[in-house]
Amino acid sequence: MNASFSEIYRQVNADNSDNADTGADTSNDAHSEEQQRPARPRMALVVVDAQNDFSAGGALAVDGAEAAYTATYLHVAGTANKYSVLATTRDNHVDPGTHFSETPDFVDTWPKHCVAGTPGAEIHPGMQRAIAFFEQLNPAAVRIDVTKGEYAAAYSGFEGTTEAGVSLADALRASDIEEIDVVGVATDHCVRATVLDGLKEGFSVRVLSNQVAAVDPERGKAALAELAAAGATVV
Repeated sequence: MNASFSEIYRQVNADNSDNADTGADTSNDAHSEEQQRPARPRMALVVVDAQNDFSAGGALAVDGAEAAYTATYLHVAGTANKYSVLATTRDNHVDPGTHFSETPDFVDTWPKHCVAGTPGAEIHPGMQRAIAFFEQLNPAAVRIDVTKGEYAAAYSGFEGTTEAGVSLADALRASDIEEIDVVGVATDHCVRATVLDGLKEGFSVRVLSNQVAAVDPERGKAALAELAAAGATVV
């Protein structure tokens, strides 16, 4: 028997009511999923001066640099996604004045190193491998690169600027970063200065001690103790 008009009308209205209810539920589910989505991490990995001239065969080679780069590669294998930014700092000397010396004291004066445009100023292949692995695992991370020391001595990465002239601190803040993990070379010089300036800029700072290397091992130990006393976490 054919259904009456009234029966068809009641059925259509019932179907529309069910669809409306379903739509409301879907909207609520989507809102719930949005609320449950993990917040974007506010942590950056900062790689300090992992350059050829500070590595084996370079103008100012730091013992243990390559081991530190390998440790960073292993570190990012399990932790890349906890960072929303990967930042690198690089010496990029053009004419840094008395920073270079023919008779360096290896404290305040140094042999020529990391001259702009030379292979010595490039990131070491060991750290390039770690960076590429990081980017593969966490392609959404923001990439920041700053250079420093063009016309004066500059130890801290926070003295550097991006190609667009943005300071490291401002670039990190633009990505809502609150915490930084610092790795690289050298513990007793550029790592030390970068960590101290990071603290002054208001960031929470960790030093990953198996991923740094010192020009002088004893000064390196003293630097780590100094950084811990200043408020950094040394792990």
